[in-house]
Amino acid sequence: MQTNKVIDHIVNWLKEYAQNARVNGFVVGVSGGIDSAVTSTLCAKTGLPTLCIEMPIHQATSHVTRAKEHISQLKERFDNVSDTRVDLTPVFEEFKTEVSLEGEQATVDMALANTRARLRMTTLYYYAGLEGKLVAGTGNKVEDFGVGFYTKYGDGGVDLSPIADLLKSEVYAIGKVLQVSDSIMVAAPSDGLFGDARSDEDQIGANYDELEWAMHMQDEGKVEADFDGRELEVFKIYMSYNRRNQHKMIPIPICEIPKDLK
Repeated sequence: MQTNKVIDHIVNWLKEYAQNARVNGFVVGVSGGIDSAVTSTLCAKTGLPTLCIEMPIHQATSHVTRAKEHISQLKERFDNVSDTRVDLTPVFEEFKTEVSLEGEQATVDMALANTRARLRMTTLYYYAGLEGKLVAGTGNKVEDFGVGFYTKYGDGGVDLSPIADLLKSEVYAIGKVLQVSDSIMVAAPSDGLFGDARSDEDQIGANYDELEWAMHMQDEGKVEADFDGRELEVFKIYMSYNRRNQHKMIPIPICEIPKDLK
């Protein structure tokens, strides 16, 4: 990958899109992970106003520390970057008092995890509307189009996706050139939706290098019979996520009414 040229391409794409939309820059949710760090830095490099927002909900201390470190570094490097912090923990706790928490615990936990993501999306759009900005998405290609590892209308609810055509390894390569802090570069990727330090690999059962490999194998038309051992296990994990999350990757189905019925 021609990393510097890719960076320039994304920055120019962001700038042109915002100018054509006649908006006043970008809003980015900063979590302390590599994807939001790279996305916010790319937005900052446009020279347009970039608002970084922390939105903790019972967040692991390590995530909060990395997010603060990144935002501080970004503000030192770019005078067009501002930030705010919205503690959504009280909002989340109040929400829990108004809904049913009955049912299988794992199902309830997942529903609440997705609710966290959707509360953050609502917050990002509040500030975007307030300041006339676009919400920049932080999803990469493996998450968005491989395993669908994001929340529909949560972190998947954005105005534009600057890194969604980049594999995770490519995001890291760009992060290195963009001088993203070492603490973020070496941290295990995590969605931070459960209030603890569990990683994406803990949840999925495979790391991003393995998932990228499986994605390439799918593109080549490979099937389970082509593999054994750990490769077979990873391919099965990848295909399972890919199949059940297709609803996130395709346009919302529309029931088209035949003309003779109208």
